Amino acid sequence: MRLVWQFAAVAAVAFLGGRSIEAVKGDPWPMFAVGLLTCVLAVPVYGWVVRRTERRPSTEVARKGAGSALVRGTLAGVALFAAVVVNIAFLGGYEVDGPGSATGAVGLFGFMAAAAVTEELLFRGVLFRIVEERLGTWIALALTGTLFGLAHLPNPHAGVWGAVAVAIEAGGMLTAAYVATRTLWVPIGLHFGWNFAAGGIFSTEVSGNGVSKGLLDSTMSGPSLITGGEFGPEGSVYAVVFCVLATVAFLWLARRRGNLIPRRRRTEQAELSDASTTLPR
Repeated sequence: MRLVWQFAAVAAVAFLGGRSIEAVKGDPWPMFAVGLLTCVLAVPVYGWVVRRTERRPSTEVARKGAGSALVRGTLAGVALFAAVVVNIAFLGGYEVDGPGSATGAVGLFGFMAAAAVTEELLFRGVLFRIVEERLGTWIALALTGTLFGLAHLPNPHAGVWGAVAVAIEAGGMLTAAYVATRTLWVPIGLHFGWNFAAGGIFSTEVSGNGVSKGLLDSTMSGPSLITGGEFGPEGSVYAVVFCVLATVAFLWLARRRGNLIPRRRRTEQAELSDASTTLPR
């Protein structure tokens, strides 16, 4: 039941924030404000429901070290996406036509921030963390990564390959970042940095949701294998390769730190189930 309560609480904030952003879509400054407000509300709600349902402090969103972890994650996300774009540009698939829209980038900042925070709280903070307790790191990573990819299947121009690419890139890399650090701030920053670089800086398609108007006015052309086609660079083979390499690096770090959790035996699962049946008052 704690999974249900936690998921429902964060999903409610995500839903309200998403509908509010949709209502002001096209107006950058309200988008920026609503996006940041969604972030400000989502994290305390997550912390509150975790404390109520698990009777423990929500250390994965602790304030101590949050700033530096967010910065590290964001810089890593921007650098990774920049590496993808540079490789696509080297083959002539990406060209900069001039400056883009600074105000457009402002609106995308708020939108991407809200998406990164709520999705990481839902998929890494709730789903992965609780499934990992019972089934171990590897099975939980595979299951929740697949769910994350399927959640993007309805996106325009996604298709099966788009969902698979997102499952590998985000479902794998972001989960591995959490396992390596045991804080949600790094995957939140990584998620935000990647998405903001895609839409807010390089003005490309973001998961098939349309070309964004960011800081650069750009055009993409060429084989879908290289550019990602209508789904955007996330469907590029370069994105998959770079994110797989990042995933391997995070998992290596997690193993070195002793952060990988083995699958529990049935007796241990039964004891854990008995200990977690208390509902919030």
